[in-house]
Amino acid sequence: MRVAVAGTFGPIHDGHRALLATALEVGADGVVVGLTGDRFANSSRERAVPAFTDRADALRRELDALDRWGRPVELREIASEHDFAASDGGLDAVVVSRETADEVPDLNDERRENGLEPLVAVVVPLVLAEDGDRISSTRVVAGEVDEHGRSGSD
Repeated sequence: MRVAVAGTFGPIHDGHRALLATALEVGADGVVVGLTGDRFANSSRERAVPAFTDRADALRRELDALDRWGRPVELREIASEHDFAASDGGLDAVVVSRETADEVPDLNDERRENGLEPLVAVVVPLVLAEDGDRISSTRVVAGEVDEHGRSGSD
């Protein structure tokens, strides 16, 4: 199975690691990682996002560390929500969090409009911080939790 996973990944935290590890595990035929370009990343955030090149370097390091299977991995810059996932006929599945799983039907509608088969959704549970709320890059940047979901007061 060739799978896609996408995000801003800045900064990377354990929720991202769960998505990436799942993509690597199920992506026996390869993993295509979509990384939001600077314009797209900053248009959807109220906070500054690290530069694409910095996020890409960190993402490659994480993928190398997580890849126990030796999967072929391709990193692509994305400029819109569905970007290549709506037009790449070589994809079989998309790895998403429970939080973003509701976007898959719209993606699959777009794929059908493009004459492609729908993607199987592989839904990864949210990774929660010690306080019971989800870990997010916004929370990490704000200092509420670290990349592993631990509070700063420990």
